[in-house]
Amino acid sequence: MIISENDKVILRKLAEKVSAIAVLPVHKEKIGLWSNLNGLKKTRPLVWVNEICWHEMNVNDELTLCCENPLARLAENQMREQIYQWEHLPADMIIEPVFYAETFINDSGFGINCEEDTIVQAQGDISSHGYKPVITEESDIEKIKDPILSLDTEKNEQYLTILNETFGDILEIKPAGITTQFFAPWDTLVQWTGVQEAMMDLVMRPEMIHAAMDRLTNASLARLRQWRELNVLSFHIGNYRVGTGGLGCSSELPGNDYNPKQVEMRNLWTGAMAQILGSVSPEMHEEFALKYEQRWTENFGLVYYGCCETLHDKFEIVKKNMPNIRKLSCSPWTNIEKLCEQVQNDYVVSIKPNPAIFARETWNLKEAEEELRSSLDKSRGCHVEVIAKDLSTLREEPQRLWEWVEMAVKTCSEY
Repeated sequence: MIISENDKVILRKLAEKVSAIAVLPVHKEKIGLWSNLNGLKKTRPLVWVNEICWHEMNVNDELTLCCENPLARLAENQMREQIYQWEHLPADMIIEPVFYAETFINDSGFGINCEEDTIVQAQGDISSHGYKPVITEESDIEKIKDPILSLDTEKNEQYLTILNETFGDILEIKPAGITTQFFAPWDTLVQWTGVQEAMMDLVMRPEMIHAAMDRLTNASLARLRQWRELNVLSFHIGNYRVGTGGLGCSSELPGNDYNPKQVEMRNLWTGAMAQILGSVSPEMHEEFALKYEQRWTENFGLVYYGCCETLHDKFEIVKKNMPNIRKLSCSPWTNIEKLCEQVQNDYVVSIKPNPAIFARETWNLKEAEEELRSSLDKSRGCHVEVIAKDLSTLREEPQRLWEWVEMAVKTCSEY
C-alpha cells in the first residue's frame, strides 16, 4: 500500500517529536519507579491517566488527523495522542524510542450477536446499553462457540513496511502483539442474558449460570491457546496498562525461562474482573466468578484484579483463588481503610478517584485535591498507584484534566 509524500512528511515529523521526548532521562527514572512499585518496594504513589475522552481533548488541532492513507492515519493518531498526553497530562507515563505497531488478528468471536438498545454519547465512546436476552434457556448456551483466529498477514506486512520505510530510521518499529489481556466473562455474559435476568438466575437457575460460565471460559481459553499458537503473545518492558490499573514494568517478568521467540502466558501480566457482581456476597462472587477466572489467571505470571466492584469485603477470597495476584482495584465505592488494613504492604492498591468530579458543571480543583488527599491518608503504608479513568466527559474543558494531573503528581510526591 503506497502512501503519499505528504503523509510521509507528517509521520516523520511526529516520529521525530516522539524520539526527542523518548531520550529524556526521566523515562528511565519512571521505568524504575514503576518496577519498584510493582515489586512492592517503597516509592511514592504513582499517577497515570487512562480511558480519556479524546473527543473533548483537541486543542489547537493537536489531535486533528491530516494523513490520507488509513494505515498512516492509524500511526498518526497513535503518535498524536502520545505527544498530547506528554505535553498536557504526563503524570508518570513512559515514552520509549519505539513505535509499537498494532498486530491485526482476525477473530470470529463467540458466535452470538448482541441485541441491544443504545443511547450514544455525542462523538464519544461511552454509551448506555439495554440488552435484550438471546440466551434464555440452558440449550441456548450451545450458541457460544470457540473463536477461530488467524493473522491478517497481508495487512500486518503492509503496515510494518509503511512504518519502516517512512520513519524506521527515527524510531524502532516493533509489532505490538498481545502484551496483556483482561478476562471479564461477566461483562460479556450479561450482554447475552440481560443484566437483571442474570442476577435473578444466580438464585433461581444457578446451574444455568454455571453452564454458561463454563462454556464461556472454555471458549476464552481456546482464544488464549490460539494466541500462543499464532505466536502473537508479546513481552515489552511493561509500558502498557495492566488490568484496569497502571503500567506493568516489573523486574519479575518475563522470568528466567523467557524465550523472545516464543513468549508464554507465564511471562506476562493478566487481569480479571466481575464488576457486575459488586453487590453479591463474597461466597457468590467466589462460586460464580473467581472459580472460573482462576482457570484463566493461573496461566499467567502476575495478576491485576478488579474494576468497579468493591473488594474490601472480598479480598480474602480473591487472594485464596489467585495466589499470583499483585494489584487490586480500589474503585471510588471501596472502603479504602478496610481494604488497606487487609492488604497492608503485600500488594499494590490501585486507587481510582471518582470521575464524576470532572463532569460537574463547575470545576473545583481544590475539592479534587481534598478527595485525593483523603484517599492517600487512608492508604498510608500501602503500595499505591492513582489512576484517573472512566473519563466520559470533561464538559468540553480539557484543562480540567491537565490541572488535575499536575495537582495529583505534586500531591503524591508528598506521600
